[in-house]
Amino acid sequence: MEAVILILTLLFVAFMALGVYAGVKAVRAAKRGVDRTITQARRSVEDTALRAKSYGQPGVQGELAQLRLALRTSMRATQDALGAGVAEDSSLSESMGLFQRLSAHGRELDSELKRLEREPDRATVATLLPSLKERTERITHSAESLRWAARDRARQFADDDLAALNAQIDVEAGALRHWTTEEPSTQDGAPAQSWSGPADEEAPQALTPPDPRLQTGYPWQKSARPETTN
Repeated sequence: MEAVILILTLLFVAFMALGVYAGVKAVRAAKRGVDRTITQARRSVEDTALRAKSYGQPGVQGELAQLRLALRTSMRATQDALGAGVAEDSSLSESMGLFQRLSAHGRELDSELKRLEREPDRATVATLLPSLKERTERITHSAESLRWAARDRARQFADDDLAALNAQIDVEAGALRHWTTEEPSTQDGAPAQSWSGPADEEAPQALTPPDPRLQTGYPWQKSARPETTN
């Protein structure tokens, strides 16, 4: 009896520990989700403010805002492209590593541009604009090179796969049209009649019709109607 009570106590403690662990994991996951939402909202607000400054404020302030907006837009697009591609193409991991190094320079430049937006000495900031533009163009050019190279690679893989699929389909289509076989002998010794008409005529009963129940669920495919029974 005491052994049973001990086992039940241990099971109760184990379930309690498992519940606490699951609760902590859920809280942490929810916190990460909230943090991501707050970060995305902050970025959206900053991008909107930069866009308004770039169009609404002339002079040094507007140019600094344009540089920050161009930098952030290019880096974010490259990060999204590489992040989406590395899950399917492991060779992009090296490109992702290079982008992380490039991101360090981008963050440094963005911080410097942000500080200069609050600089009261506009004349000094104006003298720094040419070098800041050059740095921004170098970083965005590198980011765009990685982004378009990853997209070209994905498109080439898709084209190669489609070409191979088309070749296989052509072979299968040719095989399906070769329904004329050797004339087998019937039970009474007379050769059976084989059909070798054109493809647009009605197929003979010997051909196996496609199963209407085989549905792949693609958006361009109509759903099969249920058969009516008397």
